[in-house]
Amino acid sequence: MACSSGGDDARVEHHTTEPHQRSCDISQEVFARPPLRAIAVFCGSNQGGDPAFAAAAADLGTALATRGITLIYGGTHKGLMGILADAVLAAGGTAHGVITARLHGRGHLHDGLTMHEIVEGMRARKERMLSLADACIALPGGLGTVEEFMEAWTLNQLGDIDKPVGLFNVLSYYEPLMAFVDSMIAHAFLPAAHRASVVVEADAGALIDGLALQPPITVPKWL
Repeated sequence: MACSSGGDDARVEHHTTEPHQRSCDISQEVFARPPLRAIAVFCGSNQGGDPAFAAAAADLGTALATRGITLIYGGTHKGLMGILADAVLAAGGTAHGVITARLHGRGHLHDGLTMHEIVEGMRARKERMLSLADACIALPGGLGTVEEFMEAWTLNQLGDIDKPVGLFNVLSYYEPLMAFVDSMIAHAFLPAAHRASVVVEADAGALIDGLALQPPITVPKWL
């Protein structure tokens, strides 16, 4: 194998010595992050209208537990959030809840969690969840789920954090959101390269694997 450098007047060939072998192959290496130890999951406090959503939440919980990844989530027993936590715990995993004082006062805390924290409000909950997590996933959910996910994606885009984000695209739930992202790109409000900065998968294992291989955003957001 040979590597070359220089223009028409200067061509240098390096033949098969081990150091040059490594310098040629480095561009082909796959990016890999340190092991993901904790993932924040945003998802609905309702179960949704199709059993596939609950099944996907359970699948994700089991996948996290079997890989030894701690679940960081909003701490409630409601909806997909409760199903997710139940699956983590049933598979012997760790579920860390971060719940607001108001929701705790309403009796929404999941009483079987490995650990939980009570914080003052939603902003504090989001900040704490992000501080504990190495990556973020959004299961299907409503306004709060999308808002939490988009804030995490935006903070990555700005370079404030380097914590990869992914969408669990159950029943193509997030296709309309990604179509909206494509519209942002088409109207020159978002660099095209930033579309690839989110992992979109319909399988729990593939989603976690994608996050582990997702490189940081390096293309500036300003066009």
